[in-house]
Amino acid sequence: MSSWSMHLHLSFPQFNSSEPWRSSSLFPLSLPVKVRRDIQILCTSAHSDSHGGPAGEDHHSAPSRKDEGGERRVILVERYGNGTSKRYILDDESGIRTFREEHVSPSNGAHSSQTSDLELPWLPQIAKDFFLPTGFPGSVSDDYLAYMLLQHVNLTLAVNSTWAVGVGSFSGTTAAASAAAIRWVSKDGIGAVGRLFVGGRFGNLFDDDPKQWRMYADFIGSAGSIFDLATPLYPAYFLPLASLGNLAKAVARGLKDPSFRVIQNHFASLGNLGEVAAKEEVWEVTAELLGLSIGILVLDTPGFSSSYSSLTLTWLIVRLLHLWLRYQSLSVLQFNTINLKRACILVNSHVMHSTIPGCQECNRMENILLWQRFSKPRLHFGVSLEEMVGGERCNFMLKFLLKLYTKEKYILVVNHVKLRELEVFVSFKEGATSLSVLRSVWQTYWLYQNWGWSNNVQDQLEQSLSKLEERFDDFVQQLETSGWDTSRLNLKVPKEISIEELDAV
Repeated sequence: MSSWSMHLHLSFPQFNSSEPWRSSSLFPLSLPVKVRRDIQILCTSAHSDSHGGPAGEDHHSAPSRKDEGGERRVILVERYGNGTSKRYILDDESGIRTFREEHVSPSNGAHSSQTSDLELPWLPQIAKDFFLPTGFPGSVSDDYLAYMLLQHVNLTLAVNSTWAVGVGSFSGTTAAASAAAIRWVSKDGIGAVGRLFVGGRFGNLFDDDPKQWRMYADFIGSAGSIFDLATPLYPAYFLPLASLGNLAKAVARGLKDPSFRVIQNHFASLGNLGEVAAKEEVWEVTAELLGLSIGILVLDTPGFSSSYSSLTLTWLIVRLLHLWLRYQSLSVLQFNTINLKRACILVNSHVMHSTIPGCQECNRMENILLWQRFSKPRLHFGVSLEEMVGGERCNFMLKFLLKLYTKEKYILVVNHVKLRELEVFVSFKEGATSLSVLRSVWQTYWLYQNWGWSNNVQDQLEQSLSKLEERFDDFVQQLETSGWDTSRLNLKVPKEISIEELDAV
């Protein structure tokens, strides 16, 4: 008989806290949990006790129940960023099952209370993700929150700006001042919303790839200028066109400023970030004054300023020149830190030739415009185990993977549905670091370069892991001798899903 398919939900009776199964070693958590009233059977063998047994016996009444043919035990817990978790229960007779839980934070103890205050438990998680850096409070200094509150909760600047717009358009009536303020909110306020969205939603991307996002900022800013150029053609739609233009420019600024701050920090090799930023202002203002002078001379040319087609063509030529120069300026940057793009270049070179390029060569090979998500091989980090091992052989596959990756802080599988185009799923265990991500990338590229030597996927995974253990130390040594900063790996471990192993298979 073939094994069951996934996602069979059975009813689960509710227990009182006084029942003995709650004190079982099956639940070694220090935090109290709420166990949902359903069991999700991930996979089960053909001899599952759900198909037979004494009449009237409840075969699924408790996860710690011992069967005659074997003992159920928790082998791992998969935790999610929203506070829930899933326990994987191994039953020698019935395969692997899962329990879903909701964790409840402890509320007693002075130390726990202090930790909770720092982590702002009263603030919804979606607000934390939007306003605070990833990993707060551990990822920033202790004075970060107090400074940000005092600096930006101060609304006087925005209020004065709004009043200034109204007063500037004052014509003797309060209606005129109010109308001017409303126009500002309609046009510039939409742009402010764009900056707010970029900073809140994409704030964790700029450290990884500032070149790419600085280039994207110019593309989006150019699109915003197109809306400005269209306003003379459609004067009746001035407000929506100007608003869209301001929105695009604000999004571009939201991408540009944090990206360039990362680049400025790269320039300040002696820690002189303030001076580097000040001198950058000198360069920028000088270029701006020269550009304004050239623009005035061009506009002063007889007949030129009155021709819309001439102005548009000139703008297009200058904008294309600007984008080309921006790309060239970003191409000459030589970062000695390793992000995902540069890691792929370095790993691929080491897998194929047992050598790696230096900082200058690798940065020149880096594709600034390519989004890493669309590169080959396809790498997906932070994938759930259910997605990785789902299918008829999930019981065998999960046991195989847990045993294979005992020494690693991640689990890597190949998507067997798309064998023609290699696609890799990676899930990280608790305690994984940036070095764990780098190891998974090395294994991925070995599979990519050597895929197909065997029809057995398990054999290829075993061989790739063996090669990783054999050659990775040489890879790290070459990185250090070539001048790469191995202490600053910009390879982030996804926090949405993590795995905790509790019992060996």
